[in-house]
This record gives sequence, C-alpha cells and structure tokens, in this order.
Amino acid sequence: MSTSSVSADRAAASIASIEVTAADLQGPGVVFCPNPKMTQWSSHPKVFIDLSHHGEGRCPYCGTGYHLKAGEKIAGHH
Repeated sequence: MSTSSVSADRAAASIASIEVTAADLQGPGVVFCPNPKMTQWSSHPKVFIDLSHHGEGRCPYCGTGYHLKAGEKIAGHH
C-alpha cells in the first residue's frame, strides 16, 4: 500500500457520520452543516443538506455524513 493511499484511508476514517432524528431536521428533511454542536461549528459556510430523498447526505465542504435514524419519519412525507 502506498503512502498516499494510507493517508487517504486515514482521512476517510476521520470524517464524521452523524445520526439525526426527525426533531433535528430544519424544515422538511433538511439539516445544516456545520451545526452548533460541532467543535468547529464556524469552520466553513453553512450549507443545507437534503435528507428527504434518500435519508442521508454529505457536506460538500468537510465531508461529514448525515443519516436519518432508523425508523424516523420526515414530517409531511409518506
């Protein structure tokens, strides 16, 4: 394994994945990143991530993944 692939593997392992509940959503199926609970909450511009279609999404700036907790329902969706 090359040094660059080891570095890439470590970087991927350090990216957070956050489980959210329906109560955490901002509007119909949307979360924002960074969120106030993050230690570096002001590290990049606020972006809104739509979870309403697939129940998951990823921040384009920091790579943090967000996924809807199993069994949670988004209000207004069937």
